[in-house]
Order: sequence, then structure tokens, then C-alpha cells
Amino acid sequence: MNQQVTLELIEPPEIDLAVLWHVLILTGTGLVIVVVDLFYPKKRLMAYIALVGVVAAGLASMAMAKFGDGSYAFYDTIVSDNFSLFFSVIFCLGTALTILISVNYAEREAINYSEYYVLLIFATVGMIVMASASDLITVFLGLELMSIALYVLAGINRASSKSAESSLKYFLLGAFATCFLLYGIAFVYGAVGSTNLNEVASAIREDRLNSSGMLYMGVGLITIGLGFKVASVPFHMWTPDVYEGAPTSVTAFMSVGPKAAGFAAFFRVYLIGFSELSEETVTLIWILAALSMTVGSLGALLQENIKRMLGYSSIAHVGYVLVALVAANEMASPAVLYYMLTYCFMNIGLFAVVIALSRKGEESPFIKGYAGLAVRHPVLAFVMSLFLFSLAGIPPLAGFMAKFYVFSAAISAGYVWLTVIAVVNSVIGVYVYLRITVLMYMTEPEGESPPLPLSPFTLTALVVAVMGTLYLGIFPSRILELARNSGLF
Repeated sequence: MNQQVTLELIEPPEIDLAVLWHVLILTGTGLVIVVVDLFYPKKRLMAYIALVGVVAAGLASMAMAKFGDGSYAFYDTIVSDNFSLFFSVIFCLGTALTILISVNYAEREAINYSEYYVLLIFATVGMIVMASASDLITVFLGLELMSIALYVLAGINRASSKSAESSLKYFLLGAFATCFLLYGIAFVYGAVGSTNLNEVASAIREDRLNSSGMLYMGVGLITIGLGFKVASVPFHMWTPDVYEGAPTSVTAFMSVGPKAAGFAAFFRVYLIGFSELSEETVTLIWILAALSMTVGSLGALLQENIKRMLGYSSIAHVGYVLVALVAANEMASPAVLYYMLTYCFMNIGLFAVVIALSRKGEESPFIKGYAGLAVRHPVLAFVMSLFLFSLAGIPPLAGFMAKFYVFSAAISAGYVWLTVIAVVNSVIGVYVYLRITVLMYMTEPEGESPPLPLSPFTLTALVVAVMGTLYLGIFPSRILELARNSGLF
């Protein structure tokens, strides 16, 4: 019996590269570095090329910014809206500052491979994809591109056993967390029949679910996967170990860009895809926020290593940002945009000071080593105090305005007790950061320490970080307005 077979042609997706100009610039820059490295052995040239490419991508992101609902492409899996573009600027800014503090540091620690800059760039590409994703599969693709680059960067110092250990820990735990994320995506697809965030939201709103239990399992597993990437409690155990063992410039990069990318995905998935489940999921995020703030603040109190202390500090700041996610109102997404921008300046600036004060092979400086720093290096002591005060949330610096905006979002949504917990932990954070300041200004220095010659690159990074921290704290209105215009609501 002859059977007639009808082939239905599948319409190819519409290719709209205009929504990916920043990604294309970064990808091209990475490929250029790979090719140039074959003919020009001078590694500093690779840093220059990387810096130019990252700045160009940041300018492209600002040029692409427009008001409206955003442009979708590739079967609605990618969206170019002000929310994603604002985050893209943060990613490019963080990467550019990282490159600046890496030039001399990489040469000093013998990690100035061309791959170092290529990995930084492709990690940034992954971050932008995560922030622009309107589909859970696209979130996964961006996350993996970012994570694989970070696994290698954490262990790029081949002469350091701690660097190799941190890379292995990060890889094993990261792969485990990715399994949770993928399994959660599979559950959501089984419950809804789609991984597109808008379609997931529509199915939940119209009660078109194959299984509500399967959906909630998916939400829980996705929360675990994303919670690991932003280092929220109880998925935070890798953070202090990896921060301590990785090269300091890589730690600075990890503390800002990947964390911001995780929050970009967190907010888009929850405020768009799972928006109709707000009552069911708010308790879960409330608990994560409270635990992260508390464990991070108390953990930082017990640390004697500056990088481990900053690792726990970053966990506490994760809790503050999650407070905005709990609020889930029109102030929530602008609050996280402003918070992550200020965090970029003050955290990378602080790590730049740590790098400037360290010597070759000193990857784990102890806090007591900063005793009497105001006598030995008064300018660096003042700059470090500025960043510490900002992290503590002391006015009129940027950290104060960032916390104020987040706490205002929570108060306006009625989460008073969560705000109280946040304020209490902020007070604990003040002690954590002021402890270092007291050591610098009120303790006698141990031994002699000659003045440190700051490289032009590190000096540029510090100047930019200081100016950003002061400007965002004293004149916040312009950036706050941009953040409000870039919110998801």
C-alpha cells in the first residue's frame, strides 16, 4: 500500500541581529584576541583590545536603550528592553574595571594569558544573554556560557594549589546546581507545555496547567539553581572558598557581574514567568532573603581573611537584593538595577585596593595586615574606607541610597518585618566594615612598608570607582530615574 507523505515546511525564525549588537561586538572582540595572539605575543595588547571591545559594547547597550515593551527575536526567546540593556551596561562596566585592575596584576602573578581576557569577554556575553532571556532555555544557555568561563578563570593561576581547588569546588557544585535548574525547567515544561516566560505566565493566569504539583516542583528547583548562582543561603557554601582561592581580580569580577546576571534572570523569571504565583512563592524568597542577610553578616564577623570576609559580605548583600524581589512591586526592579550598579563601583573598587596593597603570591591577605595603613599609605586607606563605608550603607555614599531604595520597596509592599531584619543586619555590617577602618586608622603599623607605586590602570579603576560611589550617593536622581524607566513594570 502506497502512503502519501506530506512534508510541512517549518518557517525559519526571523533573524533580528539588531537586538544583539552588544553581544556581537563582544563576541567579535573575543575572536579578534584569539587571532591576534597568534601573531603578536605581547599580552598587554590583548588587554587593550578587550578593554576597547567592552567599552564599545557598553556604549552600544546605551545606544540601544529605548522606552517601550522591548523588541523580541528568535521565536521570542530574546528580548531587548531597558531592563536587559541597563544590566548590560553594568556587566560591561564591571568587566572594564576588572580588565583595568588585571593588567599589572596578571603580569605580576604570571596569569597574563590571552585566554584570560577572552574568558572575561565570553563570560560577559553569557551574562548579557541571561539578562536578555525571555525563555528558560535561553536562561540556561547564558548561564552555562558564563559559568564555564568562570570555572576556568577561578583556576587560571596554574602555580597555585588554592586556585585549582577553588576551580574544582566551583565546577563540581556548579554542575550539581545546573542539574537542579534543568530538572526544574523540565518540570515547568511538563506542567505548562512551554518554556517561554510570557506563555508560562499566561498558562498560569488562565489555569491551563497539566499539573500544578509539577509546576511548583519546577519553581522550587529553578530557585535552587538560580540561588546557587547568586550565592543565597543555603546555596552559598562555595562562595568564601572560591573567593579566597581564585585570583583576586577574578574574585572581583565574580562578585559583581555573575551575581548581577543571576539577579537579572531571577527577577525576569519571577516577575514575568511566575508573576501569578506571587502569593505562593513570596514566602520562599522571604526566607532566602532573611537567611542570606543573617548568615552573611554573622559569617563576615568571624573572618580574619579579607577575601573570605568579602565573600560573606556578598552573601549578605544578596539578601538585601532579594528583599526587592519579595516586594515584587513597581519599585522592585528599579531598586535592583540601582543596587547592582552601586555594588559594581564599590566592590570592584575595594578589590582594586586589595590588589594594590598585595605582593606577588599574596592571594589571601589577612585583615590584621591592614593595621596602620593610614600611616603607611594614607590615600589608599582613605579610598578603602570610602568603599567600606558605602558597603555599610553610611550616607551620603551610594550604598546608603541603594539600601534605602530597596527597603522603601519592601515597606511600600507591606513587608515591615523583613525590612526590620534587613536593618538589623545592616547594623551588624557596619561593625564588620568599621573594624577594618579602625585597624587602618587607630592601630600601629607592623613593620616598615615603602610607598606603593600605583599603575595607571589600577589608578584609573580606583578613580572611576570613587567617582561612581560618590556621584550615585550625592546625586542619585538621574540614575534613579533611568532605573525607574528600565523596570519590568
